[in-house]
Amino acid sequence: MRRLGSTGSSTTTGTAGRQRGSGVPGRGRRLAGALATGALALPAALGAAGCGGPADAATSSDITVMTWAPSGTSGADRPGMTALAEAIGRQVNASGGVAGRRLRVLTCNEHDTSAGADACTQQAVREGAVAVVGSYSQYGAAILPTLESHGIPYIGGYGLSSAEFQSPDSYPVNGGTPALLAGSGRQLLTEGCRSVSVVRPDTQAGDVMFTYLSRALTPAGITPVDIPAPEQSTDYGTVAERAVGDDRSGHCVTVALAAVPTQNFLDAYRQQRHRRTRLSSVIGSFQQSVVDATGGAGGPLGSAYAASWYPAESSRVWDPLRRTATAYGSGDSGIDASDPGVQTTWVAYQVFLETVRRLGPQVGARALGTALSTQAPVATGGATPPLAWRLTDMLASMDTPRLVNTAVTFQAVRDGQFTDQRHGFVDVGWVLTGSGRAGGS
Repeated sequence: MRRLGSTGSSTTTGTAGRQRGSGVPGRGRRLAGALATGALALPAALGAAGCGGPADAATSSDITVMTWAPSGTSGADRPGMTALAEAIGRQVNASGGVAGRRLRVLTCNEHDTSAGADACTQQAVREGAVAVVGSYSQYGAAILPTLESHGIPYIGGYGLSSAEFQSPDSYPVNGGTPALLAGSGRQLLTEGCRSVSVVRPDTQAGDVMFTYLSRALTPAGITPVDIPAPEQSTDYGTVAERAVGDDRSGHCVTVALAAVPTQNFLDAYRQQRHRRTRLSSVIGSFQQSVVDATGGAGGPLGSAYAASWYPAESSRVWDPLRRTATAYGSGDSGIDASDPGVQTTWVAYQVFLETVRRLGPQVGARALGTALSTQAPVATGGATPPLAWRLTDMLASMDTPRLVNTAVTFQAVRDGQFTDQRHGFVDVGWVLTGSGRAGGS
């Protein structure tokens, strides 16, 4: 049995044991196409593609699934997602399988390249996967047509590409980048921000991000200051100076950059003399590990706000995930319960497993897709609202017809730890559709 690493190997877990969205109505396909670049994704690495290495032989009674994510790319790595998938596979099989059948979990290194994503997709088809579950790739437009041609559902992608919210075989469990930016805007208003600077990538995708956040601020009459920033820069001194401005009371800065540029911005931000300006971002740009690395409670993120798809890592919602990681993850698995990719994988597998239980032992890719598209909502233990992909559950948007979860959470850093700022979810569907109604916020 081989464990996923930077070499591009694939892993099959058979038995228990060790081992960056969518467009906006009124803006058309230009916005949808911009999000296909992966708004919060890091630049694609140039690593070798493929999922080399033999998988365990399948038996006729196995239910095979695949989870992929980049590894060995330096910046875009998400090894915790595939490690958690393996741990879930071991746990399920230690409990007798699902619907009476053994769960065969394949994992693949997507390498954050189009070729790598295609290689993983081809392996999923070749190995007879009934679904791709809880995966991370910004190349949805390249991989989903292949999955569609074989009727293989894509459950719980990270939400980096517009294709994930358009493909009839995609079942996203969160609202992707659009929901996060809309949520960030609503959070800033609840915190009393009277002026806002938005630091975002100087790209077409960044234009889209600014649009969503601006729309969320519109009901309060706030026009944010747009600060496009170069993604590849290591010197954000001028950007930070513009963002802070005159450091007036009620001024807030939200950062909508990828993870590495965000940390470079923070280095410059902490050099600015500011006492009144408040900092905000979205989960994915920074998370608990970044708070720790930048000084914890005494660092620039010591009192920051963040919008997320899910409850904070400290929530008891994630206790089952932590127990699975402890009992069935390998010692060096890197399963970080605060990582939104790991959380997405957990939610996606809850949806998959519950759907298979409802279907019974006769499950195939197309039968699974039909069930996902017609069944009653699936509970995810409080990590999201109950999820369903029936026609009546989908967002009323031509550009995001597969988006069903328009909920976000508001988090804040307190004593160096992310905590839920308010109980429950905030619905930002009205921002995503541009309806202008702040219902549920």
